[in-house]
Amino acid sequence: MTGYTPLEVDLPSVPTTQVLTDLHWETMLALADTVIPSIRGRGDDADVSSTKYHAVTETQLQSATSRLTATINRTTSQAAELAQTYLQESPSSLPAFRMGLQRLIADYVHQEGQTGLRFILDVLKANDQSGMASTRAGSLLLTGSTTPIQNQPLAVREQVFAGWASSRLSPIRLIYRSLSAMFKTTWMVASPTLSTAVGFPRIPVHGRSAPGCWEYEFVQFPPSDDEENGEEQPEVLETDVVIIGSGCGGAVAAKNLAEAGHRVLVVEKSYHYPSQYFPMDGRTAPVSLFEGGASILTDDASVAIFAGSTWGGGGTVNWSAALQTQAFVRQEWADDGGLPLFTSAAFQNSLDRVAARMGVSAAHIQHNRQNRDLLEGARKLGYAAEVVPQNTGGEDHYCGYCTMGCSAAAKKGPTETWLADAAKAGAVFVEGFKADKVTFTTRGRERIATGVEGTWTSREAYLSRGQKGEGITRKVVIKAQKVIISCGTLNSPLLLLRSGLQNWHIGRNLHIHPVLFGAAVFDEDIRPWEGSALTAVVKEFENLDGRGHGAKIETTVTMPPLFLPIFPWRSGLDYKLFCAKLSAMTSYIAVTRDRDSGRVYPDPVDGRIRVAYTPSAFDRRSAVEAMIASAKIAYVAGAKEFHVSYADMPPFCRSEQEKKDPDEEGINNPELQKWITQFRQQSPLDIEKAGYASAHQMGTCRMASTASKGVVGPECQVWGTQGLYIMDASIFPSASGVNPMITNMAIADWASRNLSETMRTQGKA
Repeated sequence: MTGYTPLEVDLPSVPTTQVLTDLHWETMLALADTVIPSIRGRGDDADVSSTKYHAVTETQLQSATSRLTATINRTTSQAAELAQTYLQESPSSLPAFRMGLQRLIADYVHQEGQTGLRFILDVLKANDQSGMASTRAGSLLLTGSTTPIQNQPLAVREQVFAGWASSRLSPIRLIYRSLSAMFKTTWMVASPTLSTAVGFPRIPVHGRSAPGCWEYEFVQFPPSDDEENGEEQPEVLETDVVIIGSGCGGAVAAKNLAEAGHRVLVVEKSYHYPSQYFPMDGRTAPVSLFEGGASILTDDASVAIFAGSTWGGGGTVNWSAALQTQAFVRQEWADDGGLPLFTSAAFQNSLDRVAARMGVSAAHIQHNRQNRDLLEGARKLGYAAEVVPQNTGGEDHYCGYCTMGCSAAAKKGPTETWLADAAKAGAVFVEGFKADKVTFTTRGRERIATGVEGTWTSREAYLSRGQKGEGITRKVVIKAQKVIISCGTLNSPLLLLRSGLQNWHIGRNLHIHPVLFGAAVFDEDIRPWEGSALTAVVKEFENLDGRGHGAKIETTVTMPPLFLPIFPWRSGLDYKLFCAKLSAMTSYIAVTRDRDSGRVYPDPVDGRIRVAYTPSAFDRRSAVEAMIASAKIAYVAGAKEFHVSYADMPPFCRSEQEKKDPDEEGINNPELQKWITQFRQQSPLDIEKAGYASAHQMGTCRMASTASKGVVGPECQVWGTQGLYIMDASIFPSASGVNPMITNMAIADWASRNLSETMRTQGKA
C-alpha cells in the first residue's frame, strides 16, 4: 500500500529548564542566523549593515536564485518563488528551530558543555554597560569588538564565526564545531522549505505500510501504596533470566532461552513503536529511536555517534546490511585474543543460523542509482566489489528511509524475528525500565549476580516528564538466576561501573568504524533517498596495513538531516546552495576498520555517556585513500562535482568544456589528478576540520582469554562474577570491519544456547 501517512509520534514536552537566559537566546539565535542566514539583495530596502539578513549584490542574488530555480524541479514561476523563500529563510524566524535547540541543549548536552556554552554566550553579549571588564576583553578577543555580537552586521558576524574555525584557542575551535553542527541539523529539521526545495518527500515514494508480525504487550506497574519508614517500596519481579536491552544481542538470547523453557524477562529503557509510526521524521526519530537524541559527539567533537535506543535497539534503525564476520577478523580474534571459538564450526553455524532466521539474501536486491554507480565504477576501475546481502526475508525492499523505522516491517530485525519468537515462547517484556545496577551476593571472594534494580517510567510519565502527577514512576527490583547485559557498547560499560565492578578494561578498547563522507553532484535529478541505502561495497582498500585495517567504500542514507550536516560550512550562501543540490547527488562513505581505539566513560556530574575518541593518523589516512577512490568512481559515473566532508578541501568541479566534450583520459584527467594530489597532501587530515560520523560501536567490554586482558571470558561471562553475562557488540575483541549486526547475533546465539545448557545442568545438580 502506498500513499499512507504514519501515525503521529508523541514526544516529551519541550524542556522548561532555563539553561539559557533570554539574552543568551538572543545571542544564540544571532549566531544561528549567521550560519544559516537570510539572503537578500542590496537593492531597494536591503541594508548592507543589517543584523537580520545577509545582503549580497544583485548579481550574486540573481545568480543564486537562477541556480536554485534550475535545481528545483517545478514550473519556472513556482521554482523561482520557492528559491526566493528558501534564500530568505532564517532559523530565528522558525519557532520550531528554537524549540528543537532548547530540547537538544537541555536534554542532551552534558552539564560541562552547558556551562561552557553559557560562558561563551556571556562573553559575546558583553558590552560597555556590563560592568565586566574581563568579558568585554573576551568579546574583543573573540569578535574584534566590544559590541555584542547580535548587534553587529550579519556580514561581520559571518567573518567572525568563520574565523573561530582556525582560532589559536582550542576551546573556540571546539565551540565553532559544536555550534555549526547543532545549527545545521536543527535548521534542517525545522525548515519548512528545504525538503520542498530539494523534492524530498515525507513518505518514501516506493515504500509501503504493513503491520508488524507481533503485537507486543508490556508489563505495567500500579502506583505504589506501600511505604516503609516513609519510603516507597519497590515492585519485585522474579524470573530465571533477566535480559537488559532488546537490541540484536539481547533479542537473540531472549528467543533461545525462552524457547528452551526458561522464564525470560526482557527490560528496555526506551519504548516500542509499531510499524504504523514509521518512518518517523527528523523531529521525532532522534528523540524516539536514537541514543542521546542522535546528538552524541566525541569529547573533541571530531565524530558524531549514532546508536539505536528503542524497542529492538540498533536492529530497528540500521539499514538492512547483513554481512558475516570476515575470515581475517575471525583469525585475528582467535590468534591474538586466544579465542578459538571464532574459527570454529560452531561459530559459523551460529552465523548461518541467524542469517537464515532473518532471510538474509542478495537475490532480490534492486540497486538504486548510487549503488549502481558504485558497482559500475568499481568494475571500470578494477576494484574488488560485491553486493551486500540484506536481512529482508528474501524479498525486495526498495526503501531508503529505514533508519527512521521500517513502515513495511520488511526489515527482519529483532522486532520482526527474535523478540516475536521470544514472545511466542512466553517471554515477558518491560519498556521504560532504566537499569541502575546489577545486584550481587557474595560467596567468599566470589560475586554472584542476583538480579537488577532500576526505575520504571510509564509512557505517560515519560511524555509528561513526570509533571502534574501524570503517569507512574516506580522503583523495580528484579530477582533472577542469571543476568544478561545487552545495553550496547555505549551503555553496558556504564552499567558495570554503576554496579561496582572495577576491571580496568571496562569502557576501554572502543572501536567505532569512523566514516568520512563524499557527495557527487550530477546535472540530472537522481533522488538518492529512493531505494535501499547500502546494497554494494568496494573492498579494495580494506587492508592497507597487511593486518586487515583500512576502509570500505559504501553509500549511505541521504535524508537531509542525516547526510547534509556533515559537510563543511564555509559561508551561509555557499551552504544553502550546496544543500539545495541534494536531489542531484549520490553519496559515498569511507567506512574505516579502525586500528586504534578510544573509551566510553560516565560524565562525572550526571553520569551520562561520554566518548573519548579521536580517529588516529593511520585511520585518517585509510579514509583519505578510500575517499580518493570514491572521487574516481564518481568521475567515471559522470559527476560534475565531488565534495568531501573536510573543510580545507574544495570540491572537485569538472570543467565546462569537459562536460560538453568528454575526453578519453578518464581518471587520468589532469584536473582530477591535481585535486587528488592536493587531497592526499593533506593526509592525515586535520581532525578539527574533518566531518566524521559512526553508527557502529564495539569493544568496550571486550572478550578475552584472561581477566587481565578483557571484561568477559570466552563464555561471555563477566570476569570475577558468576551468573553475569554480556551479549552485545561491546564484547568484540576489536573492530568487526563490517556492520556488527550478524557478528553480534551469532555470538549471542552461541553463548545463550550454551547458557541454557548450563542452566539445565545446574538444575539437575
